[in-house]
Amino acid sequence: MINRNRLLEIIRYVINGGVATSAHYGAFIFNLSFISPQSAGLANFLASFVGIIVSFLGSRYFVFCSMKTSIAIQFIRFSILYFAIAIVSGITLFMWSDILELNKNIGFLIGVIIQVFCSYFGGRRIVFA
Repeated sequence: MINRNRLLEIIRYVINGGVATSAHYGAFIFNLSFISPQSAGLANFLASFVGIIVSFLGSRYFVFCSMKTSIAIQFIRFSILYFAIAIVSGITLFMWSDILELNKNIGFLIGVIIQVFCSYFGGRRIVFA
């Protein structure tokens, strides 16, 4: 059974994820409207940095409330973790959809599930420990 503090941490993690996703999407729409209307890929790439920064700050100050280590060290760890998660997610989708020729939407969902678990446990045990 999950104790109350852990449950509250998970709820804060879900809230932070929603806020970071909303910030990413808002920046994406902004970029499409004002910076790069001809390239959704570029607009999304630039917007992802907004989402990542919001996610990092929310994780540090709201989810894990961890200021034991310097913000610079935590940000480097966070960046490495998210880079590794992106690679694992990309490989998962590639194998599921391109190699096994299974449904891309299900493969994407599997990748998201992997990302959620890896980012929570990685954040908790590696970045903000």
